[in-house]
Amino acid sequence: MSRPIAVHRCRFVDYSPSPITALAFPPLPLPSLKGKKRERDSKDKFGTLGVGHANGNIDLLEWTGEEGEIQASQAWQVRKTLPGPCPSKVDSLVFTLRYPDIFPSDTVPSSSDLRLFSSGGGSELVEWDISRGCVRRTISSQGGAIWSIAANPASTLIALGCEDGAVRLLSLVADTLQHHRRFDRIKSRILSIAWGPPTPRPPKQRATKKADTGSDSDEDSDDDEDEWMDTWLVTGGSDSSLRKWDVATGRSTDRMGTDKITGERTLVWTVGVLADGTIVSGDSLGTIKFWDSMTCTQTSSFTAHGADVLCLVIGPEGTSVFSSGVDQKIVQFSYVPTTPAPSSSVSSAARAQWIQSGSRRVHSHDVRSLAIWPPYSPVPASHRRRPSPNATYIAPVLASGGLDMSIALTPALPASMTSSSIAPRVVNPLTTRVATTFEDSYYRRIAYTASICVSRGTRLVANMHETGIDIWRILDIPGSDVILDGVDASTDPEARTAWEKVLEMDFSVRTNLIASALSDDGRWLVVSDMYEAKLFELSSNLAGNLTARRVRTFTSILETRLPAQSSQSPVSTGGSSFTFTPDSSKLIMASTITSLILVIDLSPEVPTVLRTFTQHCNTGSISSGRVVRGNKLTTDEAEQSVGSIDSVTIMKMAVSPDGQWLATSDDLCRIFIFNLDSIQHHTTLPSLPLPASVLVFVPDSPQILLAVLPNNTIHLFHVEHGEVPSWGREFQARLPKQFLSAPDPVIGVAFEPLPPSSDDEMTGIIPHMPSTKPKEAIFWGSSWLCKLELDWEGKYTGQSRKRPRQTGPVTVGEMGERKLRMVTHYRPILALDFLGPGELVLVERPLVEVLSKLPPAFFKPKYGQT
Repeated sequence: MSRPIAVHRCRFVDYSPSPITALAFPPLPLPSLKGKKRERDSKDKFGTLGVGHANGNIDLLEWTGEEGEIQASQAWQVRKTLPGPCPSKVDSLVFTLRYPDIFPSDTVPSSSDLRLFSSGGGSELVEWDISRGCVRRTISSQGGAIWSIAANPASTLIALGCEDGAVRLLSLVADTLQHHRRFDRIKSRILSIAWGPPTPRPPKQRATKKADTGSDSDEDSDDDEDEWMDTWLVTGGSDSSLRKWDVATGRSTDRMGTDKITGERTLVWTVGVLADGTIVSGDSLGTIKFWDSMTCTQTSSFTAHGADVLCLVIGPEGTSVFSSGVDQKIVQFSYVPTTPAPSSSVSSAARAQWIQSGSRRVHSHDVRSLAIWPPYSPVPASHRRRPSPNATYIAPVLASGGLDMSIALTPALPASMTSSSIAPRVVNPLTTRVATTFEDSYYRRIAYTASICVSRGTRLVANMHETGIDIWRILDIPGSDVILDGVDASTDPEARTAWEKVLEMDFSVRTNLIASALSDDGRWLVVSDMYEAKLFELSSNLAGNLTARRVRTFTSILETRLPAQSSQSPVSTGGSSFTFTPDSSKLIMASTITSLILVIDLSPEVPTVLRTFTQHCNTGSISSGRVVRGNKLTTDEAEQSVGSIDSVTIMKMAVSPDGQWLATSDDLCRIFIFNLDSIQHHTTLPSLPLPASVLVFVPDSPQILLAVLPNNTIHLFHVEHGEVPSWGREFQARLPKQFLSAPDPVIGVAFEPLPPSSDDEMTGIIPHMPSTKPKEAIFWGSSWLCKLELDWEGKYTGQSRKRPRQTGPVTVGEMGERKLRMVTHYRPILALDFLGPGELVLVERPLVEVLSKLPPAFFKPKYGQT
């Protein structure tokens, strides 16, 4: 029986995640008009989910399933964070295709094919550089604050709804961003905006355009035939009305008035348009209205919400609409056609109607945004993509987020499809349960995470927030003789103080902080925003509090070793990731924009850069998503390549316990190994199907690297040989299904530190001899933790892969047949690490405590109910 572990259950870390203010999925390209029948992409890819926060940060979440997998228990997880300027916020978020004229119409765009735009309540529209993670350009609206933005279905124009009551169109052609047209001004703010369905350009206009250009080549003819035309758009204002606008003239053609209370104006917060021209609106009275775009008259009205409707989204088939807002309720509306009677002269289209078909409450506070995958494309039915007759139909996934800081993913299959021929082929991509309809399915939350560092030697815990960092000290365990199941029973937890706050720092930054690290000896602290890294030397006074002294020369030292992004811009010294060697003598830094690895010696009085590695900048070693060995650049070519290619984000770094090996991974699924003794590149490991989310070396086997992917698969490498060990694939194949299907991905792996050498005989860990006790590792996610035994040295050395499954290398306790025990009563877990042998620190931030600092949620009491 294993000995108990004392757990420091820390809830004093006052981390507050930022509320979610915007959600967006990328658009699908419009179908081709060249007579080719397009079907759905056979690869069944999932698009990037963009999440905007109130602190200005934008998270980009990628699907965790590997290539060809249509189901993933972990769904979407954060791949990259774009730090917002400080201070700022994100109110609206829009993806567009970078080159829509040449993008294949049957392909799902990846992040490299997209452009990302955001607005934050000011007059500037921001375009982001997704690869570099920074602002690419900004443009003024020329009309005051931007209240709403929307891109047309063809990704060639973006419309801005402004404070001065005018709609402005910006051109996105050829990867540019410039003003195109301003519509007539009205005496109302443009609170919401939506484009009408695109129409194929009439043949006469194509012929006229062809005659004007004087070109009769087949190539130009094909380009002209593949054009869609925008004819109108609709806006919602602050004057209790909607307006329909002619795109060609920029004038308002119709006005639709909403309900209003005497003496108050109704605010139309959100609008949408269906392929048949039906307009959907949500307003401050909690009303959802459907309008006929031809006559601009109301066809249906539903008082579905008790307060303001802030967002709505249309289902991918155009037969369902989802709305939500202040009352936390998500309401579904369904399009129900009726069978016409034989004697009836009324068309069946007139008898079809929208009904309020269901509602759910999956959030505890205001819902600010909704998005759905696959997104809705308002093209005519004759041009709509059709799935293959026997192809698997993936249920749509509705994403919702708001003030309660977590994203909820809900399968949202229309109920009408459960009785169609598609029903047997429907698959739930979230694997929550078989039911996939909005009313019956289980939703899944994407948990929030924090950047927390633990210093073992000095028992410090550091928490990074937007503009600063706070540090606490965990006090020693008092003399106790009884510790049961990780609970200290010798003293009253409320009668003693087990922690103290020793340092609180705020920085002057250009963007929100993106990375921080604390050395094991507690002497060094490094923090960084997008453009500048700051190094501090920490010292303790007599009272036990920490004082920080900034190393002023650190920035100038980095400037001499980092290239400038351009001749006009200064050198960026920011770091995307930091780590210290175990003896705290070296700092490893990954630069933000230039993707360089810097090895910095902290031993002398002035820090010194020992070497700069450029391996991550060499994308020439990538072929079809795989690393090609032997394709190396010379020193001159490597220096020229820095800054000349799209930036690669270095995501994770790890140093071996003996300080010899450094492993770094990037978003191109590559892992490079460096030798810190000789300060040189050692090898490149085989490519992974997904970028690694966790890198860690095994303490008693420092040459073994453990890489965990976002889908909870584990890959093992022998870094000295640069290959996968013979037992590595078998180890991965025998991972428990319960571990692989955990709803949250692995965030970290913790190994208990080795006891002093005098205790080696007691623990059974003897160098160069088979271990009598398997090495245990604690894997943890946001809502769970479990202990796995990594037993490859004992039972499985030299054994065949056809051994019985019950003797697999991953076991729990003494019997391999026992079910894996997932501990779930700590949640959400922000950090977990060992302070020493038998002593574990676990930082959690319960959602109840986070929500207690928010304003009270909307509640409308009813007679007879509490």
